[in-house]
Amino acid sequence: MEQSPSQELSPELYELLNGKDLETKQHEALMLMTVTEEDWPHTAMISAGEIIALDSKRVRLAMWSGTTTTRNLIRTEKATLAFVYAGAAHYIKLSLKRLPVLPAAKHPRERFEADIVAVRSDVAQYADITTGIQIDLKEEESVLRRWHETLAELML
Repeated sequence: MEQSPSQELSPELYELLNGKDLETKQHEALMLMTVTEEDWPHTAMISAGEIIALDSKRVRLAMWSGTTTTRNLIRTEKATLAFVYAGAAHYIKLSLKRLPVLPAAKHPRERFEADIVAVRSDVAQYADITTGIQIDLKEEESVLRRWHETLAELML
């Protein structure tokens, strides 16, 4: 059953994306969908270490330079996040603006700030959504350290 769209994150989704307790969120993966120059959908995965909610209506993203996803974000200034969390499928439409490059960044990335345009959540009456895409970090300690540093730089 689809819930009515909102223009802000629920407290539960804000907690997921708040940049805290990354150790407990390290397995969560979100699909970031953009549109190519040829008008084809393009999907990339991002982690809890590449997105941070500033508040319930704005998020920031740290993206690798030169990727198809990053080029699409720069060109269209639009994206949709799709992921499964806490028994529901969630879809978040974003309107993005590119942020200045941080010359002294430990982990240079393209940075974006996004206004949340719409949040929609889906649950099925006939089935429980038990999981979405989950990941296992190969070098947990170094990846979590990089994520903490990346999110700290997103707040600058």
